[in-house]
Amino acid sequence: MIKYYKKVGSQFEESDASDVDWINIEPPYDHNELEKIATQYNIPLDLLTDSLDIDERSRYEKEDNLKFLLVNTPVLNQEKGENGPIYITAPIGIILLEGKVITISSVDNPIINRFEKGYVKITDAVNEVAFTLKILQQTVFEFLKCLKKLNLRRTLIERELYNSSRNKELQQLLRIEKSLVYFVNSISDNGLLNQKIKRVDFLKIRNDEDLIDLFEDILIDNGQALEMANVHTNILSSTMEAYASIISNNMNVFIQRLTVITIILMVPTLVASFYGMNLDHLPLKGHPFAFYFIILISILGGLALVWFFGRRKDAL
Repeated sequence: MIKYYKKVGSQFEESDASDVDWINIEPPYDHNELEKIATQYNIPLDLLTDSLDIDERSRYEKEDNLKFLLVNTPVLNQEKGENGPIYITAPIGIILLEGKVITISSVDNPIINRFEKGYVKITDAVNEVAFTLKILQQTVFEFLKCLKKLNLRRTLIERELYNSSRNKELQQLLRIEKSLVYFVNSISDNGLLNQKIKRVDFLKIRNDEDLIDLFEDILIDNGQALEMANVHTNILSSTMEAYASIISNNMNVFIQRLTVITIILMVPTLVASFYGMNLDHLPLKGHPFAFYFIILISILGGLALVWFFGRRKDAL
């Protein structure tokens, strides 16, 4: 699906195909539409198709009449399943032409939705370069927002684990850990891309102080997001290791107590086994109170073991 937008005031409004500032290509896709856009604006088709590959890494390219950026953004994982990550990352392809920008993504991207719904204010002096920087800025903000949600979710799951060690909570922690792995890799790639853009002045903003300040803020925020993702990953890894140790320790205590109970019950079982033999010379054989003596001996033997293990506090 192709949508055309014209800048009106401080936001974009949907318009017809003539004289537009922004063209957004979003699912569902028609290959003929991609070929049409590629032919109309003299764009290599592989730049559009590469942007639909969810495993594509962040990068930039420059052609004679255009500049191409590909950045990874966080999106909710739409695949059903209890073991999948909560968030994954999907690329946005940004093509800068003279006077307009073309964006394309393989999913319904929340970054693009912010601009479509007018949540991001656009200044009157914005051009295709400034709009691109706004997309990069909103990408960093979305990463920070998702990281805060994941951290809050982790905290709530930990509170549940204090009361029970069910597999459900551990599976949710694993899903968060998978999401953080996606985030760390994508934020790191985006940071390297931004550093390269700054070093070679890919967007030609060296003489624009306002755009330089905006780009510096993006670099700082992206570094903060990467640091936050690494911290959350380390905390989560430590948490899961701690709970694994707790579960293992609880299991050892349970097995130890079960072993003690088995040993205590072994004495009555042993006495009963002896007197269950068909022999002629067993002690107390024929005594009228033999049964009660045997029961008493069994109980006393069991109590003696309870007293013995009771003195060893580490055994109970």
